[in-house]
Amino acid sequence: MTPALATARLRAMGTGVSLAVAEPAGLPAAQRVVAVELSAIEQACSRFRPDSDLSQVNDSPGAWVRVSSLFLEALEVGLRAAEVTAGLVDPTVGAAVEAAGYTEDFEILPKYGPGLRLISRPVPGWRRVEINRRASTVRVPRGVRLDLGATAKSLAADRAAAAAAAHCGMGVLVSCGGDIAAAGDPPPGGWCIRVSEHHADPPDAPGETILVEGGGLATSGVRARSWRRGGQLLHHIIDPATGLPADTPWRFVTVAAATCVDANIASTAAVILGDTGPPWLEQRGLVARLVGADGTVLRVGGWPEETEA
Repeated sequence: MTPALATARLRAMGTGVSLAVAEPAGLPAAQRVVAVELSAIEQACSRFRPDSDLSQVNDSPGAWVRVSSLFLEALEVGLRAAEVTAGLVDPTVGAAVEAAGYTEDFEILPKYGPGLRLISRPVPGWRRVEINRRASTVRVPRGVRLDLGATAKSLAADRAAAAAAAHCGMGVLVSCGGDIAAAGDPPPGGWCIRVSEHHADPPDAPGETILVEGGGLATSGVRARSWRRGGQLLHHIIDPATGLPADTPWRFVTVAAATCVDANIASTAAVILGDTGPPWLEQRGLVARLVGADGTVLRVGGWPEETEA
């Protein structure tokens, strides 16, 4: 981020959060607003909090569970992701994620362990999730476990940036583990963002620097959140068709879109699609940068060539 801007770092949802404001005087208030928004999303959507709305739904199969309005919003975002991607990004991957070894917060998840016997089978599918909006209740059948990891952090970034910009009356950028949303008037020239594999990478790590006026930017990849079980390298992006970590030629994919949610839906789908990811992105008019396992870079939709930052 541009050094002249006022910035702060937080931790939420098991990841690093970066905040930048266009005017230094607004940083304390923006930080408070962002912290409240992120805490609310974590309370609603965390797989690792037994008191979260998501855990209550997962632990009560077959029963209608009363949930918060925020969880309803987050779940509807996850269901919309499944609908617009024809099931490529599906919130019913919870059991598959757990079977692959992602059973606790990534900060404390053992990165090495004994081998797992993974079985290929499709996930239950998003159409099995029931919502009663009038009663604010959700029901999933036995065998269905939800995971909103593909959309919750990006929704948090969108909500936090919009709330802080409205409260402070200035441009705000929020990055939740590399899921980035910008709201309000940007600083002169735009927000300067370093695009790399991991949000905590140092400035000299392989990547590119771009300028963004607003909207969302998201990166999905198979290395930043990965672990080994036996001799197998596993990761958190599940292919709903197999219920297994996606077998993909892409190390990571970055997409720019009108919102961070839309960017993250597209970047996740492109990883899962593999070789057909680039034409899928092009057909939707999306701007993206895809990095292969060997480091080869493919630009789609007018993503700019690297220039001197």
